[in-house]
Amino acid sequence: MGKKRPQRSRRVFTPEFKAEIVGMCQCGERSVPQVVHDFELTDSAVRKWIKQAGIDAGTRTDGRTSGELDELAALKAENRRLREDVEILKRATAFFANETR
Repeated sequence: MGKKRPQRSRRVFTPEFKAEIVGMCQCGERSVPQVVHDFELTDSAVRKWIKQAGIDAGTRTDGRTSGELDELAALKAENRRLREDVEILKRATAFFANETR
């Protein structure tokens, strides 16, 4: 049975760092594999950042812009909160309906 590699914690990168990495790749300063190796990043993360930068710049049309993704996340959070509120109100209504009997 093989040994499992210790799992790395999820790293968070600032928008400025992502923009700098994307800029390096897009201007030809470094290739994606070079950036991945030099900054110890994953290939998929760097390629995702490059794709998102293209979508935000309007050069690609195969996804949602960062603004749309932020709005969608906010709407999902609000929807989840409203569903919880409705569930609480349903329980309160049932409780008080049983109290009056």
